[in-house]
Amino acid sequence: MSRADDVFVVGLGIHPFGRHQGVTGLDMGAAAVKSALDDAGLAWRQIDLAVGGSNTAKPDTLVSRLGLTGLSFVSVRNGCATGALALSTAANALLAGEGELAVVVGFDKHERGAFNSDAAAYGLGPWYPRSGLMVTTQYFAMRTRRYMHDHGVTEIDLAEMAVLSSRAGAVNPVAWRRRKLTAAEVLAAPMVSDPLTQLMFCQPNEGAVALVLARGERAFELSEQPVRVAAIAARSRGVESFEVYSPSMTPRRSGSPTAAAAAAALSSAGISAADVDIAQVQDTDSGSAIISLAETGLCQDGEQSDLLADGSLSSEGGLAVNSDGGCLANGEPIGASGLRQVHEVVRQLQGRALGLPAHPRPQIGFTHVYGAPGISACSVLTKVDSST
Repeated sequence: MSRADDVFVVGLGIHPFGRHQGVTGLDMGAAAVKSALDDAGLAWRQIDLAVGGSNTAKPDTLVSRLGLTGLSFVSVRNGCATGALALSTAANALLAGEGELAVVVGFDKHERGAFNSDAAAYGLGPWYPRSGLMVTTQYFAMRTRRYMHDHGVTEIDLAEMAVLSSRAGAVNPVAWRRRKLTAAEVLAAPMVSDPLTQLMFCQPNEGAVALVLARGERAFELSEQPVRVAAIAARSRGVESFEVYSPSMTPRRSGSPTAAAAAAALSSAGISAADVDIAQVQDTDSGSAIISLAETGLCQDGEQSDLLADGSLSSEGGLAVNSDGGCLANGEPIGASGLRQVHEVVRQLQGRALGLPAHPRPQIGFTHVYGAPGISACSVLTKVDSST
C-alpha cells in the first residue's frame, strides 16, 4: 500500500479541560479548531470536509465562527465513543476521495454531577431506572466487583490505577485534576459505589480537541512528522455482554464490544497488542481501566496487579498507559474525550508531549473508548519515516 492510500494526523489543537465560566462549548470547539489549523499551517478555507462530535451542542454550527465556505460538515453523537467515531467518519471520507484535508472536532460542556440519561431513549422501560442502574456509577461498580471476584484484582489495584493517572495529570498543563494522589488518599475518599471511591471516578466537565487530517502526499507537505491513522474499528455489544444500560446480566462474560473492536483494529493495522508502545484506554473509573487493559489484549486477565506494582504501565515502563492522565485526571467532556486520547498519542509519537514523555519514544500507539449503550472504538496510530 502506498502513502497515497493512507490518512495522517498533521495538526493538533486542544482547549484545556475543566470548568470554564462564561465559555460555551462552541467557544471551546472553535478555539481547538483554530489551534489545530495553526499547528498544520492551514486556513479554514483550505479544508475540504469536517466532522464534529458533541452531546450538548450542534457541531456543524461552528461554520458561523470559522467561515461559511460551504464544506461538508457531519455531526456525530455516539456517547463516550463520539470522538473516535468522528475520527473514523472523517478518515473514511478522505479515503473515499471526498477531499485531501479534513478537520475533526469534539467538544462538550457538561453540568456538574452524574449524567442524567432518559431510559426510554435507550429502549428501556420505567423499571430500569428503579433498579438504580441508570446511575452509571452503579453499573461500573457491579462490573468491577464481578471482575475482582473472577480475576483476583484488589482494592489496592483500583487505587494504584488512580494514582498512575494522577501522576501523569499533575504535569499535564491542560488536565483538570493536577495533583498527585497516594493510594491511601484514594482508598480513604468517600465511597460512591462499592468498591469504587470518589477518586476512582472521572467526572463530566468541559473541553475541546481538534485534529487536522491529510490524505497521501499532502500530509508530508504539511508536517515533518505526520502520524498515520493505521486503523480504526468500532463494534457494538454482542450476545452475553454486560454493558452500560444492559437490561440483563449473564453468568458468562463474553460478547465484549471492546474485545471485538480492539481485535479488528489490531488486525487491520497488521500488528498484535504486544507491538503497542503507548495506549489510551477508557477510564471512566479505575475498574473500567483495569478491565479494558485485558479486553483490548494489552494484558491478560489478572495480570494488571503485577503490571501496576512493577511500573510497567508508567511513562517509562514499556507500555505507557493514559500518559496524559486519562479521564481520571482530565475529566470527560464526552465529545472531546476520544480525540483527547488521539491528541496525546500523536504528540507522544512526535516527541512533543505536553506532560510526561513516554520513554523510550513510542513508535506505535493505540486508543480505546467505550460509550453507552455498549459501543467501543479503537484506533492504531503509527509513527512514519517522512524521508521515505
